[in-house]
Amino acid sequence: MSDSYFQKLFADRIGGINYGKGSEIYKFEKIKRAKRQAIMDFPDRPLLDFGIGENDDMAAPVVRETLKTEADKLENRGYADNGIAEYKQAAAEWMKSQFGVTIDPVTEVNHCIGSKPAFAMLPAVFINPGDITLMTVPGYPVAGTHTQYYGGSVFKLPLLAKNGFRPDLDSIPEDIRRRAKLLVINFPNSPTGALADEAFYRKVIDFARANDIVVVQDAAHIMLTYGRKPLSFLAVDGAKDVGVEVHSMSKGFDMIGWRLGFVAGNALIVRAFADVKDNCDSGQFMAIQKAGVVALRHPEISVAIRAKYERRLRKLVDTVKTLGFDARMPGGTYFLYVAAPKGVEGGPQFANAEECSQFLIRERSICTVPWDDAGAYLRFSVTYHAPSEADEDALMTSLKQRLAGDRFVF
Repeated sequence: MSDSYFQKLFADRIGGINYGKGSEIYKFEKIKRAKRQAIMDFPDRPLLDFGIGENDDMAAPVVRETLKTEADKLENRGYADNGIAEYKQAAAEWMKSQFGVTIDPVTEVNHCIGSKPAFAMLPAVFINPGDITLMTVPGYPVAGTHTQYYGGSVFKLPLLAKNGFRPDLDSIPEDIRRRAKLLVINFPNSPTGALADEAFYRKVIDFARANDIVVVQDAAHIMLTYGRKPLSFLAVDGAKDVGVEVHSMSKGFDMIGWRLGFVAGNALIVRAFADVKDNCDSGQFMAIQKAGVVALRHPEISVAIRAKYERRLRKLVDTVKTLGFDARMPGGTYFLYVAAPKGVEGGPQFANAEECSQFLIRERSICTVPWDDAGAYLRFSVTYHAPSEADEDALMTSLKQRLAGDRFVF
């Protein structure tokens, strides 16, 4: 069949005339296909799914009840545009109570329909053709994708174990620093689980000032911080002068799919983001924002979620260590990031983490997510479905039994 006339009209940013003709399969699609095949081939062997990257529970009852009530109110119909004042006020109060950060609810915070659109819109605020966004890898690619849409480019900063899975800012070449406009960081880091401390954030602030770069800190997992109090980038002196922090209601409040978050920090950057946003969407449904207000004013919600995932992570670390993995408790997130085996003694050898991941799915019905951006690593998630602690323990026992016969080579 011949091409449609509009095949030649696709924008270069998504592949131009060759859009839709590529044969490369995205790794998550490969995982989905392998999972389906494993279920077909081994119908009596339940899939142990450690690849899911979203909370396994519903939002708290008080949040869901608020949504039901507010959805029935006439005043919540219509467009929210750049957000209701009540949500901005609640966000500012939450920043103060959780992190000691003072935020002006009028000028220094703006809601977003989830954090993903915020990372898609922020490059529109700053990136012109030829500009650079500095981004950590592995990581969430959206800001980089949109940087390229605007004619910019991405300079990747590998997250290496030797650096505590923090970017090495000193390694960035001078010509790259000169052209860079944005530095996107993410702590607690997904998928490595690494944390940033005040010293690192101070270095980021100094780097931004010295090189005229705007910092965008992704704080989606901030409430899933273990072993210490969560630290906001904005709590460090000078942070508000150089950037913003993006928060999500998903991870720390079990509001996956509700599409609600906020951008906070420098007033001029927040204003510019709001201007771009105003030309992209008409705001989140006001009933959802009001449910978000209730969530932010019930800190016990995040405490319970954090306790659950910390407990599960500790069990997972203990289990995979018995199987030979070099695992240790992450500082945050609900992910465990471990070096991938290079092969199985007397069995298959793996050229990268993706090959190892495919072996685990197809041969052992165990799903993980591979990362090969900065070394070969597997990401285990503890967002699996397990209604009780006994179910969690049973899952760990199954994992151990599935891999008991494999002597992994690292």
